Amino acid sequence: MSDANEPVGPAEPERTSGGAGERRVRVVLVDDHRMFRTGVQAEIGQTERTGVEVVGEAADVDQAVSVITATRPEVVLLDVHLPGGGGVEVLRRCAPLMADVEQPVRFLALSVSDAAEDVIGVIRGGARGYVTKTITGSDLVDSVFRVQDGDAVFSPRLAGFVLDAFASTDAPPVDEDLDRLTQREREVLRLIARGYAYKEIAKQLFISVKTVESHVSAVLRKLQLSNRHELTRWATARRLV
Repeated sequence: MSDANEPVGPAEPERTSGGAGERRVRVVLVDDHRMFRTGVQAEIGQTERTGVEVVGEAADVDQAVSVITATRPEVVLLDVHLPGGGGVEVLRRCAPLMADVEQPVRFLALSVSDAAEDVIGVIRGGARGYVTKTITGSDLVDSVFRVQDGDAVFSPRLAGFVLDAFASTDAPPVDEDLDRLTQREREVLRLIARGYAYKEIAKQLFISVKTVESHVSAVLRKLQLSNRHELTRWATARRLV
């Protein structure tokens, strides 16, 4: 969880000393990698030390919506790439919870990706911030509490990009080619570009191999590409991988 380019140190004292009356925040972890969830739980989930109580976990969109609805956490740590529609779909389906005035559920994206499309997508979807998985445990705890307070939080490497993207009232440039693809087709596109086999993609997205083949054919047709090698180059050039 550590990164040489980011400060390492204990979380803020009032959040780590424990005891009655100290601030607490209830969190749900949403990530399709069980080992990563386990690592985050071990890093930040010692409630008496950090003030963070992990009240639920989920590995795909349907699980996430179910767990978030049932537990009503203050903050959700949300991965961007998830089976079933991705983090944006979780945000869309949880919009009423985010809009709840009395008990809002706030989202902080926690992802390995720093692609422009991913960052803008989840922020437009309602997430309060976006940090990468290189963040330290203490910084992640601090980010969770800041999001609970309603602040916007971004990893340093993304802050400048986000400010530039939203500095004007004009919308960021639209990629007309990418805009032709459905959300599921974009998920398949990313996995193909990362070298996944059809069977692996089917397992990741909980769909059949035949459905994967149909999506790939649709993507190639819409983008006017001939094969997966051209598709990989196309996705890499747009930093979608």
